Amino acid sequence: MLEPNGPLPPEIYWRRRALAVGVLVVALALVIWLVLTVTRGGDSPGTTKAAATSSASATNKPAGASSSPPPTTGESSAKPTGTTAAAASASQVAAGICPDQSLAVKVTVEQPTYKTGENPVFGVVITNISSTACSRDVGSGLQQVSVTSLDGQRRLWSSTDCYPDGAPDVRTLNRGEQAAFMVTWSGSTSQPNCAGDRVQVPPGAYAVVAQLGSLRSAAEPFNIA
Repeated sequence: MLEPNGPLPPEIYWRRRALAVGVLVVALALVIWLVLTVTRGGDSPGTTKAAATSSASATNKPAGASSSPPPTTGESSAKPTGTTAAAASASQVAAGICPDQSLAVKVTVEQPTYKTGENPVFGVVITNISSTACSRDVGSGLQQVSVTSLDGQRRLWSSTDCYPDGAPDVRTLNRGEQAAFMVTWSGSTSQPNCAGDRVQVPPGAYAVVAQLGSLRSAAEPFNIA
């Protein structure tokens, strides 16, 4: 490089040359930076991962779906807790007392024939035959199991003759639910208020009937041999 008045001193010449090279290096760096910025869409390195995550999440949503959370309905998919179950039980009791037409009473005999001196065992099943839950006191004071002659004309024994009082036993029965009880008979006669003598019934054919209040089961036959 020459000046109008002659050549430059060597130190000035090399200084200007180094300055020119430095300008070229800076210009080249700027060009590379611009190319990389355009290629990456202008995002900074710190936002690339977040943008990719948001994009992946968006691909799992139906078209037109909002990214905001759904409104709260007040309902939970969790299973009921013990408190919830207790509240449900309380609501069942509050549903009301089972009317007679909501229940069915059935009596069974453990075996068809007993020997004299054996104690016959009877089963009593109370079933809610209505479509809703209800409650009823099924305590032994309200149940009555009676043994009669086979034709039903002669009453021989009743479970409430000598034990008229029993503890309350309020049950809440859902639709189709049952309450089952077992009653053992000594094989002796009895009268109301446990009056008179109690004697062993003779061999023969008998029938047993169960009651809950005014509800009465069908008679079930059995034998004493």
